Amino acid sequence: MRVWFSVICGLATAGLLVAQNSSNTGIPPKTWIDPDTGHRIVRLTDEPGSASLYFNQNGYTADGKNLIYTTPSGISVLDLETHATKAVVTGAVRVIVTGRRSQNVYYLKGDAVFSTDVNTGITREIAKVPARSSVVTVNADETLMAGTYTERDAPAVNVTAPGQPQQLIQAQNKGQMMEERLAARIPMGMFTIDVKTGEVKTIHKSTDWLNHLEFSPTDPTLLMFCHEGPWHKVDRIWTMRADGTHITQIHTRTMSMEIFGHEFWAPDGKTIWYDLQTPRGEVFWLAGYNVETKERTWYHLQRDEWSIHFNVTKDGKLFCGDGGDPGQVARAKDGEWIYLFRPELIPNRGIEDKNFVNPGVLRSERLVNMKKHNYSLEPNVSFTPDEKWVVFRSNMLGPTYVFAVEIARS
Repeated sequence: MRVWFSVICGLATAGLLVAQNSSNTGIPPKTWIDPDTGHRIVRLTDEPGSASLYFNQNGYTADGKNLIYTTPSGISVLDLETHATKAVVTGAVRVIVTGRRSQNVYYLKGDAVFSTDVNTGITREIAKVPARSSVVTVNADETLMAGTYTERDAPAVNVTAPGQPQQLIQAQNKGQMMEERLAARIPMGMFTIDVKTGEVKTIHKSTDWLNHLEFSPTDPTLLMFCHEGPWHKVDRIWTMRADGTHITQIHTRTMSMEIFGHEFWAPDGKTIWYDLQTPRGEVFWLAGYNVETKERTWYHLQRDEWSIHFNVTKDGKLFCGDGGDPGQVARAKDGEWIYLFRPELIPNRGIEDKNFVNPGVLRSERLVNMKKHNYSLEPNVSFTPDEKWVVFRSNMLGPTYVFAVEIARS
């Protein structure tokens, strides 16, 4: 990803803003060197209120050249090399994901789901969606979509109706709303949509709160989902086949107040990673479960290194995290950073047992000082396809914009 600007070394080392626009113009800076970390930060978007996608939503086109982001006017695309942008979809829409094989972005608009090719602009209505439903994921070969519906109205939990823009700011009473939603035990269904024919098929029904659906990035028939609610009250992480069979629980609690969630797929589709705390707010792990070998790997983190969301590179050699303020579950005193993590497994000098967890630690490096960021907006980090930058959204300059920080130190 090429930056348009040259950096004047004296200004950079002093931590001053180095951009085409100066701070006294009222225009937010385009690029600077973080004085606390030495890493270059670039503001990718110009529209106030623009945002990158949720951490587990694929926001990069299949050719690795473009980033999809949302604006108050709809959906736009950014060229990762030139940083040129253009609007792709206008109006009140809700992004699902970008395709892993095509240049399509998938989204909800009104009562239907659509796809638009970001290069040609060709748009297609795929299907009408059921009442009180949301479609949230597209499979690896873009033949199926999946979502959930409720059989009656449910208490709102910081969500928006189908076809409406994503809600970026977390509600202050989210915990109470989640308790109320879990207790309601509202009958739900999980369904798929055939992308070619538009056929809608219910594959699972439950009074558990079903949420956080995400197809494997490599296996078109493997779907991850969660039982949503306060994490200490639910067995959260599950997988199933796209026909509703082979429902499998991924993690089983072994102590009171153990919590786990914010699960996401590794790009190779082999490992599910998730935040694990044993117990809640005290001991912190980034835990992984290999769906092929059944192996478990737990990487330990310090309290200040805990992050709301994590992500991982294709080869699994680097992780990133978006940190958290003192009001989050970790109660970190100095956790407001974008982090880079290098995993290290602890050598096994004992008994080989395939049932044992493979323990390790994450060695952290701070990339961005987020002290000026209001964490009611979650940054939601992701690696660019070339794995040279970490993309995140932030309100550190006032309005929300999309930023990228260079992994290599400037």
